[in-house]
Formats: sequence, structure tokens, C-alpha cells
Amino acid sequence: MTVAYIGLGANLGDARQSIKDAIVCLAQQIGVTIIGKSDLYRTAPIESSGDDYLNCAVAVETSLSARQLLALCLKIELHFGRERPFKNAPRTLDLDVLLYGNECIAEPDLIVPHPRMASRAFVLRPLADLAPELDIPGMGRVSALLLDVADQRIERVAQCCCPTKRAVAS
Repeated sequence: MTVAYIGLGANLGDARQSIKDAIVCLAQQIGVTIIGKSDLYRTAPIESSGDDYLNCAVAVETSLSARQLLALCLKIELHFGRERPFKNAPRTLDLDVLLYGNECIAEPDLIVPHPRMASRAFVLRPLADLAPELDIPGMGRVSALLLDVADQRIERVAQCCCPTKRAVAS
């Protein structure tokens, strides 16, 4: 099994629900086990337009190859109506394979570690929730890289604060 990290983002439609549903879709796949989920964050578009994005990251244990994991992510994006009319277009859902074990992969349609992750708070902050001391091959430790993106706006989104059964019974 390989530990991989997947970044999720959306800024069209019900972005929050799409991200939640995409995580459930990932968890239901054979060969994929979710082992961690970051908080949800709101960020301004970078090299893009439209509304703010919601972003998070998940850690998975997988028996899939990196290419199979990418194919799965693309299939889930399509299921949620992802279109690619132009580079960095607003999106209903975006799933990126950020890391796949300690592997470095450089193929035309699959680059791991994700090539721009070290310069994006919307990737690093969720990763820091999962593994702040994680070393990104060729880039450095997540906690150290966060210092370089401290000027980028990123806000933790409040989680559901539904009362627990015990609180309701009191």
C-alpha cells in the first residue's frame, strides 16, 4: 500500500457539498482507504477567476498505481460535471494527486509531486493539517514551505456545530 495525498477544490455550484461527496466517492473505491482529512479552507482564486474556492486535502492508503489514482480522480471530476473550457477555469470539482509515496513522476499528464504545490497556501495549509513534518521530494518540509505563502489569503471554514445527542438530552 502507498500513502498518497489528494487536493480537492471547487468554486462553482455547492462547492462544500461537492467536496464532501467527492471524499465519500473516494472512500467507496476498491483499493482506496481514506486515512486523514484536513479542515476545509476558503481561498481567493490564483491565476483564475470567479468566486472564492473551497479546498481541503485527504491522505489515502492505496493499492492503485499513481496513474490509476489519477484516472480515478479524473473520473470523479467528470461525475461532478467538471469542464475544462480554458486553463484554470472555475470548476465544480478539482482533484489533484499531490503526492504518491516518495515517488517523483514526470510524465506529460502526471507530475508528482504536484509542480506548483510549494507556492500555494491552498495546498500547503490542508497538507499541514494532515502531516506538518511531511517532506515533499525536491521541495522541502510542509511546515517550512508555509512560511513562503504566508501572504496568501486562506481562511478555515467553520465546521458543522450540530449538537450531540448528549447535549440535546440535557
